[in-house]
Amino acid sequence: MTGKLPDSWQEVLGEELEAPYFKELTEFVAEERARGPVYPPSEEVFAAFEATPFDRVKVLILGQDPYHGEGQGHGLCFSVRPGVRIPPSLRNIYKELHAELGHPIPDNGYLMPWARQGVLLLNAVLTVRAGRPNSHKGKGWEKFTDAVIRAVSGREKPAVFVLWGSYARKKLPLIDTARHAVIEGPHPSPLSPQKFAGTRPFTRINEALAAQGHEPIDWRIPDLRK
Repeated sequence: MTGKLPDSWQEVLGEELEAPYFKELTEFVAEERARGPVYPPSEEVFAAFEATPFDRVKVLILGQDPYHGEGQGHGLCFSVRPGVRIPPSLRNIYKELHAELGHPIPDNGYLMPWARQGVLLLNAVLTVRAGRPNSHKGKGWEKFTDAVIRAVSGREKPAVFVLWGSYARKKLPLIDTARHAVIEGPHPSPLSPQKFAGTRPFTRINEALAAQGHEPIDWRIPDLRK
């Protein structure tokens, strides 16, 4: 992996980078890239960490693995690059934002404005082979991202953890719920959008942030086309 974990995260995750499992993971991903396309590109594997330094994390939203289509995944869960069609799960997130807060549905799926406000958009698995969802599951990424969750949970500064769906909810034991807030709910999957609709997660997140003494997140995503 040519992408480098930013310094603020290396300070708390340095031991993970030196662990045998991470070296094996690095070799596996390199072999996969030699065989064909892997997403996101190597320089964007740690994009979520670059956008949201460790000490600025206010909210952690946990996804599963990157989008596996060409040009989609760029290192932030649920997000796609400008100009890429908005995926179904993100469209359901936008529909809930519109119904809940009245925000217009934007013309793009680029969630960097959230990340820059302190929303760590973390996938449990950080790479995927093109066209094969979950193809890098069980290769070591989960150990690394579990360590990320523990690191944020171990801070004195509180945060809000967002766990959508049964996969994400399994991470609850990693979180100190006495110190941090946890927002649980259905996944915004296109398979059951009615379950996610009306759950008001963004209001709940901002209420939890206010209780922690943080500024709320401005969930609006600006249109990129004038």
